[in-house]
Amino acid sequence: VAALGAVRMQGTEGRTVEGVQLRVVQPHVPQTLKWRPEERARNLQRHIDLSLSPGWEKATHVVWPETAVPYLLERAPWVTELLAAVAPQDGHLLTGVPRLDSRDGQVVVTNSLIAVDRTGRVAASYDKFHLVPFGEYLPFRRFLPQGVTAIAAVGLDTMPGPGPRSIALPGLPAFAPQICYEAIFPGNVAPDPAAGADRPGWLLNVTNDAWYGNTAGPHQHFAISRVRAVEEGLPMVRAANTGISGVVDAYGRVTARLPLGDAGVIDAPLPLAPETTTPYARFGDILLVIALLSVTGMIGFFSRRV
Repeated sequence: VAALGAVRMQGTEGRTVEGVQLRVVQPHVPQTLKWRPEERARNLQRHIDLSLSPGWEKATHVVWPETAVPYLLERAPWVTELLAAVAPQDGHLLTGVPRLDSRDGQVVVTNSLIAVDRTGRVAASYDKFHLVPFGEYLPFRRFLPQGVTAIAAVGLDTMPGPGPRSIALPGLPAFAPQICYEAIFPGNVAPDPAAGADRPGWLLNVTNDAWYGNTAGPHQHFAISRVRAVEEGLPMVRAANTGISGVVDAYGRVTARLPLGDAGVIDAPLPLAPETTTPYARFGDILLVIALLSVTGMIGFFSRRV
């Protein structure tokens, strides 16, 4: 396995997508301050200041973390003008944001990623579909008292999106987004090619690991996300509110990172995805099932012989 891996990775280091320069922002906003009404404007300004710091003019796209925008744009449309000023010319700002939506005549909140261009137009959006129980919604809500809310809910329970998807934007290979811990689910971070979906060129994970503080949690979350890049054979870009933001190539090598607890930006090219897909991307967990059945059968066979 090691020999095959060495051959497969030969000559792959340093290959990047031509004409794409990403600026990944890690603001390091403490969770205790993130949603305070009196801190919202200051927190948003921190993202803007980091984005427009020296080097912004070289970026083709800017990436902010999960729920980086502490406002509902549907109720505060003036915020969109501020976001547009961060988007590079002919590029986009990709940012996490809570979003109001209407479903079956009811107003709902989604944990979303949006792409904002230089004119303030929302060019694309994605809604998180793997929600955190008790964090973003309350299971068995009908049995709970009125007024009880999930820990991270913005007034209402968060509603799930339809599932994995790819987003295509001008000047950027199509990407499959994951919000927060959606990146921990093997085989469910990109659209299923067996269903006719086009293979994306990279994975984008936006998250807020400030919940975990200075613990093993953010390190574990980053490590698990790297495994998704290896499984899918796709580069991953990760923007975290705090720890750990980074760029990972399709073989799991970290090409750039910001450590836990630091505020700053990563200016990095986008690693190039291999032309061939990995066995896992093609067949999923069936390979693991076959391996387990084979091992079980061998154990049973030799046990009978003994």
